[in-house]
Amino acid sequence: MGLLKRLLRMRETGLILIILALFVVMSFASPYFLTWVNMRAMAMAFAVEGIVVVGMTILLVSGGIDLSVGSVTALAMVIAGLLFLNGVDPWTASLISIAACTAIGAGMGFFVTRVGLHHFIVSLAVMVIARGACLLGTGGRPLGLFTLPPEFKFIGQGSIGVIPVVIVIFVAVVVTFDFMLRRTTIFRKVFYTGSNEKAAAYSGIRTKKVVFLTTTLCSALCGVAGIIYMARFGSAQPTFGIGMELNVIAAAVIGGASLSGGTGTIFGAILGAILLSVVSSSLALLDVSVYWQDIIRGSILLAAVSIDHYLNKRRG
Repeated sequence: MGLLKRLLRMRETGLILIILALFVVMSFASPYFLTWVNMRAMAMAFAVEGIVVVGMTILLVSGGIDLSVGSVTALAMVIAGLLFLNGVDPWTASLISIAACTAIGAGMGFFVTRVGLHHFIVSLAVMVIARGACLLGTGGRPLGLFTLPPEFKFIGQGSIGVIPVVIVIFVAVVVTFDFMLRRTTIFRKVFYTGSNEKAAAYSGIRTKKVVFLTTTLCSALCGVAGIIYMARFGSAQPTFGIGMELNVIAAAVIGGASLSGGTGTIFGAILGAILLSVVSSSLALLDVSVYWQDIIRGSILLAAVSIDHYLNKRRG
């Protein structure tokens, strides 16, 4: 009974029950919801974005936030795409692109930890700069990468048996970082830093280094996601990822990450991403207007932030 009570108090358990309830309701509301095609489409929709959710969750736990994730993901596609069109093999182009995104994260970390600016302002500026760089590099037009080799497209379009490679990569990223966040000493310092940075610093934790690394990691994972998107679509879209930051932050907060830092799990954040994906798929199948879909998603984000604020007040 004690274990059952603990499970029921866990935020992840509530999310699982909500997701299961939505599955039951939608199985009656639409005959297409439980089809393999729709299940695969939902999984593909949240899997790559889920990689970005992992980075955002770790950053939120450390007390930061990144509004530039959508723009940096698009920039990863554009950098790799332009390099490929100029004769660089796609694997090398991808590594250079991911390294560039990592450098962007390191730059943001520098402005936050050394200059003393807030994550919100720095990432907002980078969001605008990165999007401008995407439009400048492409002239505002998508880059058609029709000659990408099949072995490269495989990471975005291929399957191992019936399981898409994208899902395999996603699961590997989630399992790796969830284990590290729960079990490794260096990632435990992320929680201490986010809970009380001054107290963590007094206890000997190099909090600025922790913040710098989590900011860098978030952008690096955006780079990885951008490369997978490029392989999946066979193109580089300069306008891709607009509004992604809202979905990613909403998923993390719904899953239990606090905007005040110090709390959150990757497993919970991924459940939040799944919930949002199920909601989006349900609205589309029920033929709800795209305008209403935006209103509903915004309302979900507002509700999640309100719950987070209420829980923080209770903890205080």
